[in-house]
Amino acid sequence: MLLRQVALVSESSSISTSEVNKVAAALQKQATRDFGPLWNVSATVDAYAKLEDVPIDYWPILVQDDINEPGAAGIHLDKDGQPFSLVQSGDGWGLTASHECLEMLADPFGNRLRSGKSPKKNQGRVRFLVEVCDPPEAEAFAYTVNGITVSDFITPHFYDPVAAHGVRYSFTGAITKPRQVLQGGYISWLEPKKDEWWQEVFFGNKPEFRNLGQLARNGQSLREMIDGRTVSPELHRRMARKVSARTMAARIMDNGHDDGGKARAESLHEQIDTIRAAGREAMIAPGSRR
Repeated sequence: MLLRQVALVSESSSISTSEVNKVAAALQKQATRDFGPLWNVSATVDAYAKLEDVPIDYWPILVQDDINEPGAAGIHLDKDGQPFSLVQSGDGWGLTASHECLEMLADPFGNRLRSGKSPKKNQGRVRFLVEVCDPPEAEAFAYTVNGITVSDFITPHFYDPVAAHGVRYSFTGAITKPRQVLQGGYISWLEPKKDEWWQEVFFGNKPEFRNLGQLARNGQSLREMIDGRTVSPELHRRMARKVSARTMAARIMDNGHDDGGKARAESLHEQIDTIRAAGREAMIAPGSRR
């Protein structure tokens, strides 16, 4: 199995190195424990202090303060056709980073399609763009890893023709049947007869269908083209919720998981102090033992 390597880098003045490390560790566990076995993907996620430190064969996720436009967020391809992702800083950036990381792992180049029955009547079989976090992308359906909020994601069974008992359609189980879109989410597909792209979006009180028409390929990936035509209220909300680094750090430290980590760190520091003290005594009294 090919190992995919992702780098998490913050270029935001409001995010501490400690926060980046914690989010990277959560994304690594999510990728290895939750996502990898379901999607047959092997990956590492590592934190780096700056983009210049990232090895050239890693796919970067960059967290920045100045993305400003939702259309700039998401996964893009560099001049050599390799994926990288832009994430807006602010409250909830770890959830967005999780979303982008999993979609990068499932479809690095933004053109992966899966066939299945159309959600729209009388369209027959269509070709879905594989965006594994879009159908359940709202924060209401997220879960936590190491105390960090991460994105729910669909499983390959999401594209099954019919529902079956005991089958998981999203990791958390929030999606209960194939091709279901939860409030705040969406899916996109190609109707092959007319070569038109369609979406089912659930941005209001009920789902609705959108006809995006034919897409003129201009060097962008399908994902970039679709995302550029999709204004997600969920992404708008996350980009608007900016908080200080002190507030974000306090929220992370206040959860139960990090209380345990803090206690363990304090215990280790106490043990280290004891070892150092024993070493000093041994130097003062040669030949003595504790």
